Amino acid sequence: MKEILPAFLSCQGGSLSDEEKRLFAQYNPLGVCLFAKYCTNIHNRDQLRSLIKEIQEVLQRDDVLIAVDQEGGRVRRLLDPEFTAVTAAENIASVETARMHAYLIAADLKSCGINMNFAPVLDVATPDMSAVLAGRCLSSDAHEVTILAQEMVNEYNRQGICSCVKHLPGHGRATSDPHLSLPVINASMAELTEDFYPFKHIQNAPSGMVAHVVLSAIDAKHPATTSKKVINEIIRGEIDFQGFLVSDAIVMGALNGSISERANACINAGCDSVCLGNADFRANVELCHSGIKMSEKAYERLENINRIVKCGGNFAEYEYVKNKYCAELKNIISYNYAYDATEVLNRLRKNN
Repeated sequence: MKEILPAFLSCQGGSLSDEEKRLFAQYNPLGVCLFAKYCTNIHNRDQLRSLIKEIQEVLQRDDVLIAVDQEGGRVRRLLDPEFTAVTAAENIASVETARMHAYLIAADLKSCGINMNFAPVLDVATPDMSAVLAGRCLSSDAHEVTILAQEMVNEYNRQGICSCVKHLPGHGRATSDPHLSLPVINASMAELTEDFYPFKHIQNAPSGMVAHVVLSAIDAKHPATTSKKVINEIIRGEIDFQGFLVSDAIVMGALNGSISERANACINAGCDSVCLGNADFRANVELCHSGIKMSEKAYERLENINRIVKCGGNFAEYEYVKNKYCAELKNIISYNYAYDATEVLNRLRKNN
């Protein structure tokens, strides 16, 4: 078997360029993360299916992970009216709504060939949290977050979608945006344990995303993504998370150094793979040239993901569930948030 590069690359448009095809074929990435802004990969359902088929044919693998951020609310890559309108996490108040939410998202993803969703968010909301998490947290109560997120993870598993819970080991106390700078959480271990709770009590999540946040009580020098102490002692130890670990996007301003240096720091710390993020072709090339390798343990964890995404999914009740979901939520399927992290990065690129 050809070695897999432990990375989610990005592509620049609605189809692959010849240089992207050559790069992907040579380096065999684990997967691709798709975006709707800057890297405008998603225009409509037919085009998206065609792009995903093209990626799979270039890589000549049936286990390529095609990922998106489809949380609901303002964090969506598949937009209505082409795709189902789904609300922000903060509006989900019951187990049944959580199940329907994941079901409707899974139906859209499966219909296009997407098999991985960087969701749900398990961060516990706090009064002072950064605007980057506005609307994205299920609750300010860790127990309620766990109950609702568990139902989502269960539904994604049933429908053949690999969920990726985020942001390990907890991002809710961060008051700044990792897209721009590195957040530092100066909380006690007792307080941090509350943030760990949802991640600790959802044991069947196949994957999880590690946050670019410093937890000063554990490792005051390194963000979780590049901290062996946080990953080994907290995520794999205290939390006992056994799923496949993906870094948050390494193009974010929270990290320092070149793309290669960032990728190696994450892998060396214990991440199983890195997500490049919404990046240009040059960044993709640099990540491919970084020399990162997937560990044996990572390959083992990947087997569970492959088992899940091979499930076909059953969406016979789609119209019924959609009507019930919309009737229940009525007028709160709204995306009028002032903060758009993707747009922040776009502005930064234009200024550089």
